[in-house]
Amino acid sequence: MIGSSCRKEAAYNNSTLQQQTQIDVTNKVAAAVAWVTVLPTTSFNSYSTYWNNLYPWGSDHNGSARMRSQNIATSGGVLTMTAYPGTVSDKASIHYFSGTCYAKQQVNVSASWPKWRVSGEFQCPSVKGTWPAFWLNGANQWPPESDIMEFKGSTTNWTNTYKNENGQWSSVGTTISGPANWHTYTAYLTRIGTTNNVSIEYWIDGSKVSTQTGQSFFNEPLNLIIDLQMEGSSGTPGPAGNTVMSARNVTIQRSATL
Repeated sequence: MIGSSCRKEAAYNNSTLQQQTQIDVTNKVAAAVAWVTVLPTTSFNSYSTYWNNLYPWGSDHNGSARMRSQNIATSGGVLTMTAYPGTVSDKASIHYFSGTCYAKQQVNVSASWPKWRVSGEFQCPSVKGTWPAFWLNGANQWPPESDIMEFKGSTTNWTNTYKNENGQWSSVGTTISGPANWHTYTAYLTRIGTTNNVSIEYWIDGSKVSTQTGQSFFNEPLNLIIDLQMEGSSGTPGPAGNTVMSARNVTIQRSATL
């Protein structure tokens, strides 16, 4: 007959072995992913080499800011976008001037590159009327869309995917302590089997906050966009003075293995 202390020790050893086995498996899976960097973290040091000003479609989107290159600055590897009140004669709904840019390198989950990692560090405004975002948008059509970081006039960061497996939005909100401090926002896009769908894991500061499905994201080139939009979904009126968003260490990586 085995004593209780022996049973406890055996159970402990078995549990420890299981935990170590799981760690070993996780490490092997991580090691199997060979990342190729296609947008380096130093890209803001050579801005024009890696980035285009404005949106892929022009200067305006669904907020009240007119985007301009003079509202973007880079220094010491940091990108800064500044928004402030302003109006234009051609569009009465414009209440601000601000900045946006998109990477020349696109993200495209394909048979050759079935796994991608998109990440960046940001300092974001979160008061009413401010709408900073770090997101992926279909280069050829909309949808698809994946919002990695989006603040809409509050300290809640929204991670969103359109379309999901039901042809709708998937949205998860995460409260961020001090969005104006540096935080890291990351998305992993991985093809699901041999389907046209993509699994998107959203991470904030090293913790996974959501896993969503991008319907028909496979073989759809995506533009990576950074913008400081104003008002719109973030509320109105927006700030009366300057609003600033900063970014650093933005990167795109891809892997030929899962």
